[in-house]
Amino acid sequence: MNFKEKLSPSAQKKLSDLLFIFYAGGAALLSYSLVYALRKPFTAATFDGMELFGMDYKVATSIIQIFGYMVSKFIGIKLISELKREGRLKFILVSIGVAELSLVLFGCLPRPFNVLALFFNGLSLGCMWGVIFSFLEGRRVTDLLASLFGLSIAVSSGTAKSIGLFVVDILNVSEFWMPALIGAVALPLLAGLGYILDHLPKPTAEDKALRVERVTLDRQQRWELFRNFAPVLTLLFFANLFLTVLQDVKEDFLVKIIDVNAAGLSSWVFAKVDGVVTLIILAVFVTLALVKSHIKVLSTLLTLVIAGAVTLSFVAFNYDSLQLSPLVWLFIQSLCLYFSYLSFQTIFFDRFIACFRIRGNVGFFIAMVDSIGYTGTVLVLVFKECFNPNLDWLEFYNTMAGTVGIVCCTAFTVSLFYLMQRYRKGKRKEISEKATSCPVPSLASSY
Repeated sequence: MNFKEKLSPSAQKKLSDLLFIFYAGGAALLSYSLVYALRKPFTAATFDGMELFGMDYKVATSIIQIFGYMVSKFIGIKLISELKREGRLKFILVSIGVAELSLVLFGCLPRPFNVLALFFNGLSLGCMWGVIFSFLEGRRVTDLLASLFGLSIAVSSGTAKSIGLFVVDILNVSEFWMPALIGAVALPLLAGLGYILDHLPKPTAEDKALRVERVTLDRQQRWELFRNFAPVLTLLFFANLFLTVLQDVKEDFLVKIIDVNAAGLSSWVFAKVDGVVTLIILAVFVTLALVKSHIKVLSTLLTLVIAGAVTLSFVAFNYDSLQLSPLVWLFIQSLCLYFSYLSFQTIFFDRFIACFRIRGNVGFFIAMVDSIGYTGTVLVLVFKECFNPNLDWLEFYNTMAGTVGIVCCTAFTVSLFYLMQRYRKGKRKEISEKATSCPVPSLASSY
């Protein structure tokens, strides 16, 4: 008799769930971390003294890549909503192949026009988050799987920058070939992880009963779903527009916002800060995974992101008076921003679907959020470069963070009240329908 056979049925189930969480969640986490290796290493470069059509070259690289990413997100509203399970692996393999080819072209094409290759890099990777998440959603343990998966954003952003700086500063690789070198290492590993994800077991009958079966959505179904929840979805999409802009500015220009050499910090400081933030967010998400009530999780998440938005504004608007060290400032910004951003990229919409018994999939919501958000990022960067190209990046970021905090606090507060009211209304209707469906005993029968 082996170890597993000695356990009770309930203990065996818990062990199986735990092993599946680490296996599937770990594969998803590593997968998107490697997507970052294909997408974000160039953000570690500064491209000092270079311009493209009178625009700072670093800003140009970010705008062009994010523009491709944005276009991909709009395509993803249809593609991810309608993508069937059997087409996911093929999509992943084609996407990462195009992404690496674009990085090679970025290294070998004449400068500064090689930056155009980054458009195709962004275009090829924009739907990867939704495709990978589709392997995880609609399960009893999705919260834990999504928690591990979502941490890839928090831990990989700083790690990608640190690795990029290491390759350039220590290995003396050109800033133009550094992304292709890192991508070449990541590509075969990501292909293998894609195969693992593609062979995960499908959601069980119990999963479907607890979390609602996830189905594809055609154009009419997408519109009906949005119209049914238009007030709250409009607020959430609007708030996430601001969150995404701030998140992307922080990721792409952190090396300009904080000069690690001037601050006396190691090039690995970004990875270290993101590592600590990752552990804190993981602890919160794991705790929420233990809560079975979907509405309680939704309300708790919104309450926490409201608190994070308030903190963002307070720290940003009081930066000079608080006299925080760059390390402490970075930690607070990363924690508040990543928690808010990851809540909507991972467990919020999965719980939202389960709470209101929605026929659909998380990929639709994420593609909507991201397409709107990255449009905002492109517009902000173009505006900044056209009207004030030489502004102070730290001052620019703090102004943005303060504004984003106020907008998000307002939008999320109204969303919280709406969801609670909608849930209570649905419960009252459910109780009323049950009462009317119960047969009323005849008075004559009692005589």
